[in-house]
Amino acid sequence: MNMRIVIVSTPQQRDDAFAVRIAVFVGEQGISREDELDELDATAVHCVGYLAGKPVAAGRLIVNDGYGKIGRMAVLREHRGTGLGARVLEALEREGAAQGLAEFRLSAQLTARGFYDRLGYTADGDVYDEVGIPHIAMVKRTSA
Repeated sequence: MNMRIVIVSTPQQRDDAFAVRIAVFVGEQGISREDELDELDATAVHCVGYLAGKPVAAGRLIVNDGYGKIGRMAVLREHRGTGLGARVLEALEREGAAQGLAEFRLSAQLTARGFYDRLGYTADGDVYDEVGIPHIAMVKRTSA
């Protein structure tokens, strides 16, 4: 499998990451485009995963005071279960660790909780609604 994961450094890569997010969150899950693409995108670190040169996975990292907030994790439906999502998450964690972060937080869709559990995240609180979808806060502490 010709898989490539990159931290976004060009406008084209950013557009590729946004295209994956729009396909998954807007097209597949019915979230409004206004809720999906937000003002935090301007300062976030974006990551995009390519398979055979086509963008198929994405995620972002927002550096907060003392921790990184990972979000907008998306893999096109036909490529889920291939390891691309894990590779995007690991790239974002590496980027955060390089910036001195040792804690990562995220808001997981309840259906993706097992994915994050397997990658070292633990639930932190109760299930809540976000854009009409059940979510749970999760956290991972590392030794950055």
